[in-house]
Amino acid sequence: MTEQLRQPVPPFKAGPGAVPVAGTGVPGLASAGSSRRWRSPEARKTWSVRFSPVLAFWLAIVMVLILPIGAFLLAAFSPRLLGQGDEWFTLSAFSAAFKGTLLQALADSTALGLVAAAVAVGVSLALAWLVVRTDAPGRKIWTGAVFALLLTPSYLLSMGWQRLLEPSGVLAVAGIDCSWARDIYYGPVGIALILSIKGIPFGFLATSAAMRGLGSEFDDAVRVHGGTFIDSLRVTVSLLGPAVWAALAIVFAESVSDYGVASTLSSTSHFPVATYAIFDAVEAFPVRFPVAAAVSWMLLGLIAVALLLQSMALKGRSYRVLGGRSRSGRTLSLTRPWKAAAGGFLTVLILIALGVPAFGAVSASMIDGLGSLQSDHPLSLTNYDHALHSPNLLGPLVFSTQMALITATAAAVLALLCARMLTARSLTASAKVLDFILLAAIALPGIVFAAGYIFTYNLPVTAALNIHLYGTASLLVLAYVASALPSTTRLLAGSMSQLQESMREASRAHGSGPVWTWLSVVLPVLARPILSAWLLTFSGTILELPISQLLYPPGSPPVAVGINQALGTYDFGGGTAVEVLAVAFSLAVIGLASLIFRLATPAGWRKTGPQS
Repeated sequence: MTEQLRQPVPPFKAGPGAVPVAGTGVPGLASAGSSRRWRSPEARKTWSVRFSPVLAFWLAIVMVLILPIGAFLLAAFSPRLLGQGDEWFTLSAFSAAFKGTLLQALADSTALGLVAAAVAVGVSLALAWLVVRTDAPGRKIWTGAVFALLLTPSYLLSMGWQRLLEPSGVLAVAGIDCSWARDIYYGPVGIALILSIKGIPFGFLATSAAMRGLGSEFDDAVRVHGGTFIDSLRVTVSLLGPAVWAALAIVFAESVSDYGVASTLSSTSHFPVATYAIFDAVEAFPVRFPVAAAVSWMLLGLIAVALLLQSMALKGRSYRVLGGRSRSGRTLSLTRPWKAAAGGFLTVLILIALGVPAFGAVSASMIDGLGSLQSDHPLSLTNYDHALHSPNLLGPLVFSTQMALITATAAAVLALLCARMLTARSLTASAKVLDFILLAAIALPGIVFAAGYIFTYNLPVTAALNIHLYGTASLLVLAYVASALPSTTRLLAGSMSQLQESMREASRAHGSGPVWTWLSVVLPVLARPILSAWLLTFSGTILELPISQLLYPPGSPPVAVGINQALGTYDFGGGTAVEVLAVAFSLAVIGLASLIFRLATPAGWRKTGPQS
């Protein structure tokens, strides 16, 4: 036995193709301190296959987000590089953006954004205080109305008001003279009204969350020192500084980048705004992509200025009001007169924000011959029968449903992968780059996404690479996914970050594969947030306007474009009927999916995971 142990160890024989590993001198043998490991050709092949999904993921991110937006914005500086002019570097597009109608459009968008932000945040503060800190009647109704208003596109709100006030609209058919209201609505006042209404949900969600965390000790301190109710309210508002400034920045950014009001009320009123100026530049003949890119840069600059002002306003101040001794806010019991006033305020707000547009759309869809010169306009369901049997009206709704199903599914899958990368234990360099890309994409208006796609995938270089997506439904889906991916990722990242790695590790330690681990551990916890993200993307896609209007394939318009085409041919009844059907169908899908989830999934799926 001893003699056997003393026998020399036979030399190591490496397999074919082996090379010495650095630091060892032995072919195929890695030293203990070496970070490089020798791999045979078969192992190298396995390594490349293993990492191909990562490469495919980043290729999708480049194709969906980086390339279209980057190439389009670059055209403002270097037209010749992208075949749009003779200059390698020029600022002529920016010079054109600061002249005439384009300059007026930028000024109008800035003014409207400031007005909408001030009005929406002011109303949101009063609304949040009534809902969170008082026992005002109708609080739960308004909470549901906030999310309904959040999901309603601005162009639907605008068209609802238009159907009431236009010369041959609902009120005119009823014999009510509304010329004075029409003169006010068709102009900057009406545009600011719709943008303010659309900004209320963003302001409410930001301020109400902060108000719930504000304890009652500050109110008590004001009262102890002899302060009045107004003094207490002023202290409360000052402590909500971060939320208020965040709400102002968000509403301003949403207002200056809104395209729905620009394509309906602004164009009808001949009141130029920046987003419609981008559309005009892209639809002009010849196409002026560099000018459209320059205006897009100015929009992004306005949003950046808003965020900078927010940071400067909060710099050097402390708003840390939560601690171990914080007490929950006291619910104020209103007297009967104040309850009546609060109930009236909430009722009027709901009527203006949702009631009037909904009444305008539904009533217009039930008036036979709306917009025509006939003297009799009976109420009937003829417009709905026309919409359900007309290929020009029903076809766009079917097409948008198909696109929304594909988009919601693709965006949810990609968002899960992005959220997984962003919530890893240690962020890699690629995860940090992805985080920056998604944050930058959130600030991009939908019209910029659409212009970027119509520009990039129409370049000669894409045809040379055998990429023929322009004018196809595939390009439309890519643009939909690109616009939905940033917000969907943020929605899932919060829930994904709450999932502990030990759960997956325990499942793998007990013999489960990666697929079964995901199905048995991750999916039950994230089922509800995934459903919420899917439904949010579906409802947002089916009624999306700017991307649809610029990128829809010939002969297959989405429902938003179909509604505009019907209204453009004075088919007001059929157009509004499709509008009502699209909204009702979207709500029905949300209800049906929620019901199926409640009835078909295991009880644990419905009880675990944060509710989104």
